Amino acid sequence: MRNHISIIGVVNSLVPISRFNKGEANKIFEEVRETGFKIVLKNNSPACVLITPELYEEMLETIENCRLLVEAEKRMENAKAEDFISSEKAIEELGIR
Repeated sequence: MRNHISIIGVVNSLVPISRFNKGEANKIFEEVRETGFKIVLKNNSPACVLITPELYEEMLETIENCRLLVEAEKRMENAKAEDFISSEKAIEELGIR
């Protein structure tokens, strides 16, 4: 995901919805491809955010990774010593060599 989004970048990403009404959708979509996102304004308030499919996928992956981390932390909080086996035993049980 984008590591740093500046205030100037956000200001430059604002798109009045009237541009869509003027037939500029293709141009706006090209701008999204170039910059990663645009914030569509309706009555001077954010109405939606347009993002590239790649950024959307990155966001979904980040959310899933966070969900998995929380789940792993919960499991570790409740784990007991007898819940664990050595790597050698796991390799032996799985027949990996």
